[in-house]
Amino acid sequence: MKAAGLTWLAILAATASVAALGAETATAGASPSADPASAENQTSLKPLWEFGLGPGVLVLNDYRGAATSHAYPLPVPYFVYRGKFLQADRDGLKGKIFDQKFMELHISASATPPVSSAAARSGMPDLRPTVEVGPALDTRLYRSEGERIKVDLLLSVRGAATIEHSPRFIGWIYDPHFTVDIADPFGQDGNRAGWKMGVVLGPLFADRRYHDYFYSVAPPFATTQRPAYQAAGGYAGTESILSLSRRFPHFWTGAYVRYDTLSGAAFEGSPLVKRNRYWSAGWGAAWILKQSPTLVEAED
Repeated sequence: MKAAGLTWLAILAATASVAALGAETATAGASPSADPASAENQTSLKPLWEFGLGPGVLVLNDYRGAATSHAYPLPVPYFVYRGKFLQADRDGLKGKIFDQKFMELHISASATPPVSSAAARSGMPDLRPTVEVGPALDTRLYRSEGERIKVDLLLSVRGAATIEHSPRFIGWIYDPHFTVDIADPFGQDGNRAGWKMGVVLGPLFADRRYHDYFYSVAPPFATTQRPAYQAAGGYAGTESILSLSRRFPHFWTGAYVRYDTLSGAAFEGSPLVKRNRYWSAGWGAAWILKQSPTLVEAED
């Protein structure tokens, strides 16, 4: 599972309509109906798309390193699209460029929320929400028998821009990390249709322009408690995510907990960094409201 809470709750809502646009062009390989004579095919055939809605909550720092955090009750749009070249699931929107036995290149996205009330930034311009989009190379390192356990190395490069009336490009993020997916982690179901556990671990890097947006203090906004500071590019800390989810016949639920450390980050000396270690978490649930009558072969 490559998703952090903000990715699937914030970006998924914004990209659901984009994913739907691919339905007309990505149905090559879709099967119009299931083959009841084949139990094996029956278990691998899923609706081309599914849509659901439910409640959720996120507990997030205002920004990485902020001393303040907020809980955000949010609607959870559950949207899965299983096209041949375009897919949308709990990991976000993915447009496949190529898919080989051990490697996959796709397009992925992420986002950050707006910040207007952080105490450390009092008197400074608000942080606009941002969207990040770029290519991701997924290398498959290990598959257990039956693919119950999957270990991947994901190398992502994303360009970030603000979401506002006149969007601004604010830099590049480099996000290499290991992912581990475990189907039926508690050994209760004996198959891959039960609980799913995901682990994400890896460092973050960004260029000077990206760090400048979040962590620099221009001289006009400097105070005795907040000296002027120019952020540099480079290492941006390490993230660890543990997630757990399960899809029932007409219901989905999932939760995650994330731990970030900024020790040694290029911007650790910024007066805007008040905590170099922190936790965040999220939970969501959704009832499946609509499914496509067209079935396609799918892994999850």
